[in-house]
Amino acid sequence: MDKKERAKERREKRRQEISLLRTIPYSDHQRWWSSETIAVVTGANRGIGFEIAHQLALHGLTVILTSRETGVGEEAAKVLQEGGLNVVFHQLDVVAPLSIKAFVDWVQQSYGGIDILVNNAGVNFNLGSENSVEHAEKVILTNYYGTKNMIQAMIPLMRPTASGARIVSVSSRLGRLNGRRNRIGNVALRQQLEDVDQLSEELIDRTVTMFLEQVKDGSWTSGGWPQTSTDYSISKLAVNAHTRLMAKVLSNRPDGHKIYINCYCPGWVKTAMTGWAGNVTPEEGADTAVWLALLPDQFVSGKFFAERREINF
Repeated sequence: MDKKERAKERREKRRQEISLLRTIPYSDHQRWWSSETIAVVTGANRGIGFEIAHQLALHGLTVILTSRETGVGEEAAKVLQEGGLNVVFHQLDVVAPLSIKAFVDWVQQSYGGIDILVNNAGVNFNLGSENSVEHAEKVILTNYYGTKNMIQAMIPLMRPTASGARIVSVSSRLGRLNGRRNRIGNVALRQQLEDVDQLSEELIDRTVTMFLEQVKDGSWTSGGWPQTSTDYSISKLAVNAHTRLMAKVLSNRPDGHKIYINCYCPGWVKTAMTGWAGNVTPEEGADTAVWLALLPDQFVSGKFFAERREINF
């Protein structure tokens, strides 16, 4: 058996393990949530986001399904509602300040707050992308700044709870600092991003700004950036770094007001966004997000996961 076949066999074994875990119900003492628990899932009209909303609703939570486009979002929510699930829709564009404000006001008036935020809304990379200025800006704006916008907007709405509120952001292994693929060649910058004591919002913003400036002047190829799926990789690297930073920022909150934040890689999922070319089903891709959102007490924060396992940033 060659290396690829062994890797495929390991993936299949892990997939079977996850499928088994998903069938084991939470015991009553593990269930910290109820039908009054409010979960927001962004970009949930299809694909991974839709399945995350579906699975959370199956666990009995109230799910606010959001989508940039109203028509497709309403239709997605209707599908889940017809299955007897407690799902409501509200329009939300994570890169539009007015849309975010309208959403925040509506949540405040309708529910008073939320308990879980799943940042799924994002833009995928184009296979064979030439990393054009327009595409790179869109990917960074949506994947990084959109995620950051929602975290900043939702934190004030997160309700006090003994088990802590939860933030889960969909990310990617392509954004790993020290992965075998796509690592940043600029050693000094990589070391700064690795050091949580040095890490700051300014550093992360400066990193993506520097990348975009080099894309504009054509120097990005010699700037030490990942050479494959570059714009997407940088956007997810920023999401990962921001997750670690926010975990540090939120760690000093008193008991009863804790907010735990993590990110995860769903894998190469078969969705419209990937051109149905993936090797993971949406159900499998959504699993770790739901698992992180519902973990019982003694929760972890500031970590990166895949297939319910912590992996290195």
